[in-house]
Amino acid sequence: MNTADASWAAVDWGTSNLRAWVIGTDGATIATLLSDKGMGALTREEFEPELLALLGPYLKESDRLIVIACGMVGARQGWVEAPYLAAPCRPPGIHEAVRASVGDPRIDIRILPGVGQANPPDVMRGEETQIAGYLCENPDFEGVLCLPGTHTKWVTIRSGEIVGFRTFMTGELFALLSKQSVLRHSITDSGWNDAAFAEAVDDAMIAPQSLAAQLFSLRAGSLLNGADKATCRARLSGLLLGLEIRGARDQWLERDIVLVGAPSLTALYRDALAAKGVRTRECDGDAMALAGLKAAYEEMRT
Repeated sequence: MNTADASWAAVDWGTSNLRAWVIGTDGATIATLLSDKGMGALTREEFEPELLALLGPYLKESDRLIVIACGMVGARQGWVEAPYLAAPCRPPGIHEAVRASVGDPRIDIRILPGVGQANPPDVMRGEETQIAGYLCENPDFEGVLCLPGTHTKWVTIRSGEIVGFRTFMTGELFALLSKQSVLRHSITDSGWNDAAFAEAVDDAMIAPQSLAAQLFSLRAGSLLNGADKATCRARLSGLLLGLEIRGARDQWLERDIVLVGAPSLTALYRDALAAKGVRTRECDGDAMALAGLKAAYEEMRT
């Protein structure tokens, strides 16, 4: 590999992890780099050294490497705050980006902002770049983009704009309940039961007001009936996802739905919605993030 071929770098810097793509002069990805040094593990002074350590082999003394970043790196607790754009709006581009002050002349950092919504109050950071990537490849799309994750977003798209969105803390609730509540004694870290998942989605959608009781039944079932831990895990996921889908119903009902995210997560949403007769399409979240960052880079060159 000739490191001199590096032209710029795309960075998705989240709370827990950092992913970087080094792009060559021909537009091809010449390296994909990963780090567990997410925003949550760094002080403000540590962002530049971490990025330099990751991109070091691709830096040249004679030229600056442009780095376009999205995600929690632009949060108030991140490297430098990139203020939210107010929805409704088009996904942020390079002209809304904030430059980070750096000590090393070999890098030039541009951080894309997130999107905020006044009523009901909501925010996103990172997902807007995935949305930009999807719309770059599908400019005529109108409907709903669902971006599963720790904090899942359901985003209404119209005329190329983010019209409105809602965030559901389903992933975080699953982590808290499975690792820090009484349910931790009844749930394993692996294993699955498709039938239990599907049944739980139905239960939560039919009787969302009973969720708290249905959650405790998971613990009681393991104590009294020796319920399998993998089955309890699938049922917990199904209950929480069913509650989310019921809560987002006004957004997705009778609309075109595309699931954007990690395949392991989009598959759960696909199956849950398919059980209700709702058809969806899926695309990879990392690919869309890179496409959005590439769109910002191309915008900077024009």
